[in-house]
Amino acid sequence: MKVEKDPSCRDDFDPKSLSADAALEQVISGVDRVKGIEKIAIRDALNRILAEEIQSGINVPSGTNSAMDGYAVNSADIPSGGTAALDVLGTAWAGKPFNGNLTPGNCVRIMTGAIMPDGADTVIIQEDVQVNDSGITIDASTRKGDNVRQAGEDIAVGDLVLSRGRRLNPADIGLIASLGIAEVCVVRRLRVAFFSTGDELRSIGEPLGNGAIYDSNRYTLYGMLEKMGADIIDMGVIKDDLDALEEAFSIAAANADVLITSGGVSVGEADYIKEILAKLGKVDFWKVAIKPGRPLAFGHVGDAVFFGLPGNPVSVMVTFYEFVQPALRKMTGEDDTGILTLKARCDSRLKKRPGRVEYQRGILQSDEDGNLVVAKTGAQGSGILRSMSQANCFIILPIESGGVEPGTVVDIQPFSGLV
Repeated sequence: MKVEKDPSCRDDFDPKSLSADAALEQVISGVDRVKGIEKIAIRDALNRILAEEIQSGINVPSGTNSAMDGYAVNSADIPSGGTAALDVLGTAWAGKPFNGNLTPGNCVRIMTGAIMPDGADTVIIQEDVQVNDSGITIDASTRKGDNVRQAGEDIAVGDLVLSRGRRLNPADIGLIASLGIAEVCVVRRLRVAFFSTGDELRSIGEPLGNGAIYDSNRYTLYGMLEKMGADIIDMGVIKDDLDALEEAFSIAAANADVLITSGGVSVGEADYIKEILAKLGKVDFWKVAIKPGRPLAFGHVGDAVFFGLPGNPVSVMVTFYEFVQPALRKMTGEDDTGILTLKARCDSRLKKRPGRVEYQRGILQSDEDGNLVVAKTGAQGSGILRSMSQANCFIILPIESGGVEPGTVVDIQPFSGLV
Protein backbone atom coordinates (compact mmCIF):
# COMPACT_ATOMS: atom_id res chain seq x y z
CA MET A 1 0.00 0.00 0.00
CA LYS A 2 1.39 3.37 -1.02
CA VAL A 3 1.56 5.94 1.76
CA GLU A 4 0.86 9.53 0.69
CA LYS A 5 3.52 11.88 1.99
CA ASP A 6 2.98 15.48 2.91
CA PRO A 7 4.65 17.84 0.43
CA SER A 8 8.10 18.95 1.50
CA CYS A 9 9.52 22.47 1.49
CA ARG A 10 11.00 21.69 -1.93
CA ASP A 11 7.54 21.13 -3.44
CA ASP A 12 5.93 24.22 -4.90
CA PHE A 13 2.35 22.99 -4.65
CA ASP A 14 0.73 21.84 -1.43
CA PRO A 15 -3.06 21.32 -1.49
CA LYS A 16 -3.14 21.80 2.29
CA SER A 17 -1.64 25.29 2.09
CA LEU A 18 -3.90 28.31 2.35
CA SER A 19 -3.53 30.99 -0.32
CA ALA A 20 -1.77 34.17 0.76
CA ASP A 21 -4.92 36.26 0.25
CA ALA A 22 -7.09 33.84 2.22
CA ALA A 23 -4.53 33.65 5.02
CA LEU A 24 -4.30 37.43 5.32
CA GLU A 25 -8.10 37.67 5.35
CA GLN A 26 -8.27 35.15 8.19
CA VAL A 27 -5.57 37.01 10.10
CA ILE A 28 -7.26 40.41 9.77
CA SER A 29 -10.71 39.03 10.66
CA GLY A 30 -9.20 37.08 13.58
CA VAL A 31 -7.82 40.06 15.52
CA ASP A 32 -9.61 42.87 17.36
CA ARG A 33 -8.63 46.37 18.32
CA VAL A 34 -7.04 46.55 21.76
CA LYS A 35 -8.64 48.57 24.52
CA GLY A 36 -6.73 51.23 26.37
CA ILE A 37 -5.97 54.89 25.74
CA GLU A 38 -3.35 57.17 27.23
CA LYS A 39 -2.82 60.92 27.05
CA ILE A 40 0.75 61.93 26.27
CA ALA A 41 2.72 65.05 25.35
CA ILE A 42 2.95 65.65 21.61
CA ARG A 43 6.76 65.43 21.81
CA ASP A 44 6.27 61.76 22.78
CA ALA A 45 3.54 61.04 20.23
CA LEU A 46 5.65 60.38 17.13
CA ASN A 47 4.66 57.07 15.49
CA ARG A 48 1.78 56.56 17.94
CA ILE A 49 -1.82 55.91 16.86
CA LEU A 50 -4.41 58.62 17.50
CA ALA A 51 -7.26 57.37 19.68
CA GLU A 52 -9.49 60.41 19.14
CA GLU A 53 -10.01 62.82 16.28
CA ILE A 54 -8.48 66.26 16.55
CA GLN A 55 -10.57 69.33 15.75
CA SER A 56 -9.23 72.86 15.58
CA GLY A 57 -10.20 75.37 18.23
CA ILE A 58 -8.57 78.25 16.34
CA ASN A 59 -8.19 79.64 12.86
CA VAL A 60 -4.90 78.99 11.07
CA PRO A 61 -3.74 81.56 10.16
CA SER A 62 -5.29 83.30 13.14
CA GLY A 63 -5.67 86.57 11.21
CA THR A 64 -5.57 87.77 7.62
CA ASN A 65 -1.89 88.30 6.81
CA SER A 66 0.64 88.88 4.07
CA ALA A 67 2.01 85.94 2.10
CA MET A 68 4.99 87.98 0.85
CA ASP A 69 7.26 90.87 1.72
CA GLY A 70 5.90 93.96 0.00
CA TYR A 71 3.37 96.77 0.44
CA ALA A 72 -0.20 96.49 1.74
CA VAL A 73 -2.60 98.56 -0.33
CA ASN A 74 -6.28 99.02 -0.97
CA SER A 75 -7.09 97.60 -4.39
CA ALA A 76 -8.99 100.80 -5.24
CA ASP A 77 -5.58 102.50 -5.48
CA ILE A 78 -4.25 100.05 -8.09
CA PRO A 79 -4.38 101.81 -11.45
CA SER A 80 -6.24 100.23 -14.37
CA GLY A 81 -3.30 101.23 -16.54
CA GLY A 82 -0.07 103.14 -16.27
CA THR A 83 1.28 103.84 -12.78
CA ALA A 84 0.23 105.40 -9.49
CA ALA A 85 2.19 106.94 -6.60
CA LEU A 86 1.48 105.98 -2.97
CA ASP A 87 2.85 107.31 0.30
CA VAL A 88 4.19 104.87 2.92
CA LEU A 89 2.55 105.33 6.34
CA GLY A 90 4.66 102.83 8.27
CA THR A 91 5.62 99.17 8.55
CA ALA A 92 3.75 96.01 9.64
CA TRP A 93 5.95 93.23 11.04
CA ALA A 94 5.10 89.63 11.83
CA GLY A 95 3.95 89.76 15.44
CA LYS A 96 3.95 93.58 15.46
CA PRO A 97 1.03 94.95 13.41
CA PHE A 98 0.71 98.44 12.02
CA ASN A 99 -1.59 100.39 14.33
CA GLY A 100 -3.72 102.60 12.21
CA ASN A 101 -6.07 102.70 9.25
CA LEU A 102 -4.96 102.68 5.65
CA THR A 103 -6.35 105.75 3.92
CA PRO A 104 -6.71 106.31 0.15
CA GLY A 105 -3.47 107.11 -1.68
CA ASN A 106 -1.33 105.45 1.00
CA CYS A 107 0.25 102.07 1.69
CA VAL A 108 2.03 100.19 4.48
CA ARG A 109 5.34 98.36 4.16
CA ILE A 110 4.52 94.76 5.21
CA MET A 111 6.54 91.63 5.97
CA THR A 112 5.58 88.00 5.38
CA GLY A 113 3.17 86.81 8.07
CA ALA A 114 2.30 90.30 9.29
CA ILE A 115 -1.38 91.07 9.94
CA MET A 116 -2.97 93.12 7.16
CA PRO A 117 -3.71 96.74 8.22
CA ASP A 118 -7.33 97.88 8.42
CA GLY A 119 -8.39 99.08 4.98
CA ALA A 120 -5.86 96.96 3.03
CA ASP A 121 -6.92 93.99 0.90
CA THR A 122 -3.93 93.39 -1.38
CA VAL A 123 -0.15 93.05 -1.12
CA ILE A 124 2.10 94.18 -3.94
CA ILE A 125 5.37 92.30 -3.71
CA GLN A 126 8.45 94.43 -3.27
CA GLU A 127 9.89 93.37 -6.63
CA ASP A 128 6.91 95.00 -8.40
CA VAL A 129 7.27 98.51 -6.94
CA GLN A 130 9.64 101.41 -7.49
CA VAL A 131 10.78 102.99 -4.25
CA ASN A 132 11.50 106.76 -4.14
CA ASP A 133 12.02 109.39 -1.45
CA SER A 134 8.32 110.18 -1.10
CA GLY A 135 6.94 106.62 -1.26
CA ILE A 136 6.44 104.03 -3.99
CA THR A 137 5.18 103.82 -7.53
CA ILE A 138 3.01 100.86 -8.56
CA ASP A 139 1.63 99.59 -11.86
CA ALA A 140 -1.48 97.63 -12.90
CA SER A 141 0.07 94.14 -12.73
CA THR A 142 -1.30 93.22 -9.26
CA ARG A 143 -4.90 92.14 -8.85
CA LYS A 144 -7.23 92.58 -5.88
CA GLY A 145 -6.50 90.02 -3.12
CA ASP A 146 -3.09 88.96 -4.43
CA ASN A 147 -0.49 87.73 -1.92
CA VAL A 148 -2.90 87.73 1.03
CA ARG A 149 -3.66 84.73 3.28
CA GLN A 150 -7.12 84.88 4.78
CA ALA A 151 -7.80 84.01 8.42
CA GLY A 152 -8.67 80.29 8.62
CA GLU A 153 -7.49 79.71 5.05
CA ASP A 154 -5.46 76.68 6.11
CA ILE A 155 -7.63 75.50 9.02
CA ALA A 156 -10.86 77.01 10.31
CA VAL A 157 -12.33 76.74 13.80
CA GLY A 158 -14.11 73.39 14.11
CA ASP A 159 -12.32 71.74 11.18
CA LEU A 160 -11.43 68.06 11.49
CA VAL A 161 -7.64 68.12 11.35
CA LEU A 162 -6.57 64.52 12.05
CA SER A 163 -8.73 61.40 12.23
CA ARG A 164 -8.70 58.63 14.80
CA GLY A 165 -6.44 55.77 13.73
CA ARG A 166 -3.72 57.90 12.16
CA ARG A 167 -0.10 56.99 12.83
CA LEU A 168 1.44 60.34 13.73
CA ASN A 169 4.37 61.54 11.62
CA PRO A 170 6.61 64.60 12.16
CA ALA A 171 4.34 66.85 10.05
CA ASP A 172 1.35 65.78 12.18
CA ILE A 173 3.22 66.70 15.36
CA GLY A 174 3.93 70.17 13.99
CA LEU A 175 0.34 70.54 12.80
CA ILE A 176 -0.99 69.69 16.27
CA ALA A 177 1.43 72.16 17.82
CA SER A 178 0.21 74.88 15.44
CA LEU A 179 -3.24 74.48 17.01
CA GLY A 180 -1.85 75.10 20.50
CA ILE A 181 -2.54 71.51 21.60
CA ALA A 182 0.04 70.15 24.04
CA GLU A 183 -1.28 66.61 24.64
CA VAL A 184 -3.06 63.97 22.55
CA CYS A 185 -4.89 60.72 23.29
CA VAL A 186 -3.24 57.69 21.70
CA VAL A 187 -3.87 53.97 21.69
CA ARG A 188 -1.78 52.17 24.27
CA ARG A 189 1.21 50.28 22.95
CA LEU A 190 0.67 46.66 21.95
CA ARG A 191 2.41 44.21 24.29
CA VAL A 192 4.19 41.67 22.10
CA ALA A 193 6.08 38.68 23.52
CA PHE A 194 8.37 36.59 21.35
CA PHE A 195 10.87 33.79 21.62
CA SER A 196 12.88 31.47 19.38
CA THR A 197 12.77 27.69 19.59
CA GLY A 198 15.51 25.19 18.83
CA ASP A 199 18.22 23.27 20.64
CA GLU A 200 20.78 24.50 18.09
CA LEU A 201 20.27 28.20 18.87
CA ARG A 202 22.70 30.21 20.96
CA SER A 203 22.41 33.78 22.19
CA ILE A 204 25.07 36.32 21.30
CA GLY A 205 27.99 35.96 23.65
CA GLU A 206 27.62 32.20 24.10
CA PRO A 207 30.21 29.89 22.54
CA LEU A 208 29.16 28.02 19.41
CA GLY A 209 29.43 24.27 19.69
CA ASN A 210 29.38 21.85 16.77
CA GLY A 211 26.16 22.44 14.79
CA ALA A 212 25.09 25.46 16.85
CA ILE A 213 24.14 28.84 15.34
CA TYR A 214 23.53 32.29 16.72
CA ASP A 215 19.89 33.31 17.00
CA SER A 216 19.38 36.22 14.60
CA ASN A 217 15.60 36.01 14.44
CA ARG A 218 15.03 37.63 17.83
CA TYR A 219 17.07 40.63 16.75
CA THR A 220 15.24 41.13 13.47
CA LEU A 221 11.92 40.66 15.27
CA TYR A 222 12.98 43.14 17.92
CA GLY A 223 13.89 45.69 15.27
CA MET A 224 10.63 45.24 13.35
CA LEU A 225 8.54 45.49 16.52
CA GLU A 226 10.51 48.48 17.78
CA LYS A 227 9.87 50.22 14.47
CA MET A 228 6.14 49.67 15.00
CA GLY A 229 6.24 51.11 18.50
CA ALA A 230 5.33 47.92 20.34
CA ASP A 231 5.97 47.23 24.02
CA ILE A 232 8.39 44.32 23.60
CA ILE A 233 8.82 41.25 25.82
CA ASP A 234 11.87 39.27 24.67
CA MET A 235 11.68 35.79 26.20
CA GLY A 236 14.93 34.54 24.69
CA VAL A 237 15.54 31.05 23.32
CA ILE A 238 13.33 28.17 24.48
CA LYS A 239 14.69 24.67 24.05
CA ASP A 240 12.72 21.92 22.31
CA ASP A 241 11.24 20.69 25.56
CA LEU A 242 7.48 20.22 26.01
CA ASP A 243 7.34 21.52 29.60
CA ALA A 244 9.58 24.52 28.88
CA LEU A 245 7.59 25.45 25.79
CA GLU A 246 4.25 25.10 27.57
CA GLU A 247 5.46 27.32 30.39
CA ALA A 248 6.68 29.94 27.90
CA PHE A 249 3.36 29.91 26.05
CA SER A 250 1.45 30.31 29.32
CA ILE A 251 3.62 33.21 30.54
CA ALA A 252 3.38 34.99 27.20
CA ALA A 253 -0.39 34.57 26.95
CA ALA A 254 -0.83 36.00 30.46
CA ASN A 255 1.30 39.08 29.80
CA ALA A 256 0.98 39.99 26.13
CA ASP A 257 -1.56 40.85 23.47
CA VAL A 258 0.45 38.97 20.86
CA LEU A 259 2.84 36.01 21.00
CA ILE A 260 5.31 35.44 18.16
CA THR A 261 7.54 32.38 17.93
CA SER A 262 10.17 31.58 15.32
CA GLY A 263 10.96 27.99 14.46
CA GLY A 264 9.17 24.80 15.44
CA VAL A 265 6.28 24.98 12.94
CA SER A 266 7.81 23.19 9.94
CA VAL A 267 6.86 19.64 8.93
CA GLY A 268 8.19 17.26 11.55
CA GLU A 269 8.85 20.06 14.08
CA ALA A 270 5.36 21.08 15.07
CA ASP A 271 4.31 18.22 17.34
CA TYR A 272 5.15 20.00 20.60
CA ILE A 273 3.50 23.24 19.56
CA LYS A 274 0.43 21.42 18.23
CA GLU A 275 0.08 19.62 21.52
CA ILE A 276 0.48 22.84 23.52
CA LEU A 277 -1.97 24.78 21.38
CA ALA A 278 -4.54 22.00 21.58
CA LYS A 279 -4.34 22.46 25.36
CA LEU A 280 -3.97 26.24 25.67
CA GLY A 281 -5.57 27.65 22.54
CA LYS A 282 -6.32 26.99 18.89
CA VAL A 283 -4.72 27.35 15.48
CA ASP A 284 -6.62 28.60 12.43
CA PHE A 285 -4.02 27.51 9.86
CA TRP A 286 -0.52 26.02 9.66
CA LYS A 287 0.58 26.49 6.06
CA VAL A 288 0.41 29.29 3.48
CA ALA A 289 1.21 28.94 -0.22
CA ILE A 290 4.13 31.39 -0.21
CA LYS A 291 7.89 31.21 -0.62
CA PRO A 292 9.72 31.74 1.61
CA GLY A 293 7.55 31.17 4.64
CA ARG A 294 5.11 28.34 3.93
CA PRO A 295 5.17 26.97 7.50
CA LEU A 296 3.22 29.84 9.11
CA ALA A 297 0.80 29.27 11.98
CA PHE A 298 -1.90 31.65 13.18
CA GLY A 299 -4.31 31.31 16.07
CA HIS A 300 -4.82 32.24 19.71
CA VAL A 301 -3.31 31.22 23.03
CA GLY A 302 -5.77 32.23 25.71
CA ASP A 303 -6.60 35.86 24.92
CA ALA A 304 -3.34 36.45 23.06
CA VAL A 305 -3.02 36.35 19.29
CA PHE A 306 -0.45 33.75 18.18
CA PHE A 307 1.88 33.78 15.17
CA GLY A 308 4.19 30.83 14.66
CA LEU A 309 6.79 31.98 12.16
CA PRO A 310 9.27 29.73 10.34
CA GLY A 311 12.83 29.37 11.54
CA ASN A 312 14.71 30.61 8.48
CA PRO A 313 15.68 34.30 8.86
CA VAL A 314 14.28 35.59 5.54
CA SER A 315 11.06 33.62 6.09
CA VAL A 316 10.65 35.34 9.43
CA MET A 317 10.87 38.78 7.86
CA VAL A 318 8.60 37.96 4.90
CA THR A 319 5.86 36.48 7.06
CA PHE A 320 6.13 39.31 9.58
CA TYR A 321 5.72 42.05 6.97
CA GLU A 322 3.00 40.30 4.98
CA PHE A 323 0.86 38.90 7.83
CA VAL A 324 1.94 40.00 11.30
CA GLN A 325 2.39 43.71 10.62
CA PRO A 326 -1.09 44.22 9.06
CA ALA A 327 -2.60 42.42 12.08
CA LEU A 328 -0.72 44.60 14.58
CA ARG A 329 -1.84 47.71 12.71
CA LYS A 330 -5.46 46.64 12.92
CA MET A 331 -5.11 45.85 16.62
CA THR A 332 -3.90 49.40 17.31
CA GLY A 333 -6.76 50.84 15.27
CA GLU A 334 -4.47 52.20 12.57
CA ASP A 335 -6.51 53.36 9.60
CA ASP A 336 -3.95 52.24 7.01
CA THR A 337 -3.23 48.49 7.16
CA GLY A 338 -2.50 47.95 3.47
CA ILE A 339 0.86 47.45 1.78
CA LEU A 340 1.98 49.71 -1.06
CA THR A 341 2.48 47.78 -4.31
CA LEU A 342 3.99 49.32 -7.46
CA LYS A 343 4.93 48.19 -10.97
CA ALA A 344 8.54 48.05 -12.14
CA ARG A 345 10.52 46.59 -15.03
CA CYS A 346 12.58 43.63 -13.90
CA ASP A 347 16.13 43.57 -15.28
CA SER A 348 16.94 40.12 -13.87
CA ARG A 349 15.98 36.59 -14.90
CA LEU A 350 14.01 35.12 -11.99
CA LYS A 351 13.52 31.41 -11.40
CA LYS A 352 10.11 30.24 -10.19
CA ARG A 353 7.64 27.39 -10.57
CA PRO A 354 3.85 27.74 -10.22
CA GLY A 355 2.28 26.80 -6.92
CA ARG A 356 3.27 29.53 -4.46
CA VAL A 357 3.45 33.32 -4.29
CA GLU A 358 7.12 34.23 -4.10
CA TYR A 359 8.66 37.22 -2.35
CA GLN A 360 12.06 37.63 -3.96
CA ARG A 361 14.38 40.34 -2.72
CA GLY A 362 15.21 43.16 -5.08
CA ILE A 363 16.95 46.49 -5.52
CA LEU A 364 14.60 49.16 -6.85
CA GLN A 365 15.86 52.28 -8.62
CA SER A 366 15.00 54.64 -11.49
CA ASP A 367 16.55 54.45 -14.94
CA GLU A 368 17.71 57.49 -16.91
CA ASP A 369 14.15 58.09 -18.15
CA GLY A 370 12.70 58.04 -14.64
CA ASN A 371 11.11 54.60 -14.96
CA LEU A 372 11.17 52.17 -12.02
CA VAL A 373 13.45 49.18 -12.57
CA VAL A 374 14.25 46.32 -10.22
CA ALA A 375 16.94 43.63 -10.07
CA LYS A 376 17.26 40.70 -7.69
CA THR A 377 19.85 40.83 -4.93
CA GLY A 378 21.44 37.51 -5.85
CA ALA A 379 20.88 34.17 -4.15
CA GLN A 380 17.31 33.98 -2.85
CA GLY A 381 17.54 31.19 -0.28
CA SER A 382 15.35 31.61 2.81
CA GLY A 383 18.38 31.37 5.07
CA ILE A 384 20.34 34.12 3.31
CA LEU A 385 19.59 37.13 5.52
CA ARG A 386 22.09 39.17 3.51
CA SER A 387 19.54 39.19 0.66
CA MET A 388 17.23 41.23 2.91
CA SER A 389 19.99 43.54 4.10
CA GLN A 390 21.00 44.37 0.53
CA ALA A 391 17.43 44.73 -0.78
CA ASN A 392 15.09 47.70 -0.71
CA CYS A 393 11.96 45.92 -1.96
CA PHE A 394 10.16 42.63 -2.44
CA ILE A 395 9.52 41.37 -5.97
CA ILE A 396 6.09 39.71 -5.85
CA LEU A 397 5.59 36.79 -8.23
CA PRO A 398 1.99 35.48 -8.34
CA ILE A 399 1.08 31.90 -7.43
CA GLU A 400 0.34 30.85 -11.01
CA SER A 401 3.41 32.44 -12.61
CA GLY A 402 6.55 30.72 -13.73
CA GLY A 403 9.97 32.27 -14.20
CA VAL A 404 10.47 35.88 -15.25
CA GLU A 405 12.56 37.02 -18.19
CA PRO A 406 14.42 40.35 -18.19
CA GLY A 407 12.19 43.22 -19.31
CA THR A 408 9.03 41.81 -17.71
CA VAL A 409 6.92 44.20 -15.63
CA VAL A 410 6.50 42.86 -12.08
CA ASP A 411 4.83 43.90 -8.83
CA ILE A 412 7.11 45.25 -6.13
CA GLN A 413 6.64 46.30 -2.52
CA PRO A 414 9.15 49.02 -1.50
CA PHE A 415 10.58 48.51 1.97
CA SER A 416 9.98 52.21 2.61
CA GLY A 417 6.27 51.30 2.78
CA LEU A 418 6.95 48.33 5.05
CA VAL A 419 9.86 48.82 7.41
